[in-house]
Amino acid sequence: PPQPITHLIFDTDGLLLDTEWLYSVLFQEICDFYEKKYSWVVKSLVMEAAQIIIDILQLLMSKEELVEESQTKLKEVFPTAVLMPGAENLIVHLQKHSIPFAMATSSGSASLDMKVSRHKEFFSLFSHIMRGDDPEVQHRKPDPNILLACAKRFSPCPPMEKCLVEATLATRMQVVFATPVLNSLQDFQPELFGLLPYE
Repeated sequence: PPQPITHLIFDTDGLLLDTEWLYSVLFQEICDFYEKKYSWVVKSLVMEAAQIIIDILQLLMSKEELVEESQTKLKEVFPTAVLMPGAENLIVHLQKHSIPFAMATSSGSASLDMKVSRHKEFFSLFSHIMRGDDPEVQHRKPDPNILLACAKRFSPCPPMEKCLVEATLATRMQVVFATPVLNSLQDFQPELFGLLPYE
């Protein structure tokens, strides 16, 4: 059973912000020009790796051109990202009861700024936000480095087993959101982790 926790660390894409589909729209638009289908099989293989997209789909463009075009389109679509169901309710609840929470995202500063531009007030509620281009982030997920670095920025730094995170990583932290336990943050029950329940 879950143990009582004192701190929470969230990811961004697909958990707090509904951005996952934007990547699919972006790459499908590019592939449409070449009359190719950016299928789920391709998505699962590439995970945004530009060279693999080009090689598998035989796009007549360089890796640099694909990255440049995708970045241009991302600037258009990222600011349209909406909050995921249950995200605002949970964050407001945590803040109301003075439960520390932060965010650890692989997104770099420029990318994250675009994603959160419509929700600055919401993200200002976080204790701190660890970005992928932070100097303390030596390795990207699934390496636990970013989550450990994020946890250490809480003041005071909590025991790792008292932190609840959304990814299954070797951090000694408790895991929930990336497992089949929850379909979305709407299903999160704070009382299962020793926190006050929703009113």
